[in-house]
Amino acid sequence: MLTLDSARTFFKYSDWANDIVLRAAGPLADANLDKPFAMGRGSLRMELLHVWAGEHVWLQRWQGGTETPWPNEEERVAIPGIAERFAAAWRERDTFLATLADRDLARAITYRDSKGSLFSATLADMMTQMIVHSTHHRAQIVNMLRNVGVTPPPDLDYMYWVRKPV
Repeated sequence: MLTLDSARTFFKYSDWANDIVLRAAGPLADANLDKPFAMGRGSLRMELLHVWAGEHVWLQRWQGGTETPWPNEEERVAIPGIAERFAAAWRERDTFLATLADRDLARAITYRDSKGSLFSATLADMMTQMIVHSTHHRAQIVNMLRNVGVTPPPDLDYMYWVRKPV
């Protein structure tokens, strides 16, 4: 079962890894950010926006509020703007996490997605979804970066992040 401590650790790792790919994409020209790909959302910019949108929307779901429409992933936002959106989502997430106790993770939350479909899941499962969603899409982002000539970021693997030299 997910605990708040482990969730915070995974989110901290995910923030670190997302920051690395955002910095790697930062110097790219629009032509590279918008280059069509037959994977993910179809371009590097759209993939980055999708990862942010997922974090933004899942946080709304955790809070049990009314979900706003899914953010526009075709918006031509510059990388600094995308990074600002991530930072705001991370601050809001951390503020929300500070209000929780481990027992809250077992609470079932019912919500309607942006298409109006009704779902119910535990808060722990919803948090886990956000963690794996970002990890999955980061792999696509790294491939896209490689395909536009960016040297792949250093190892973004979780164990690379946590292990300490002995």
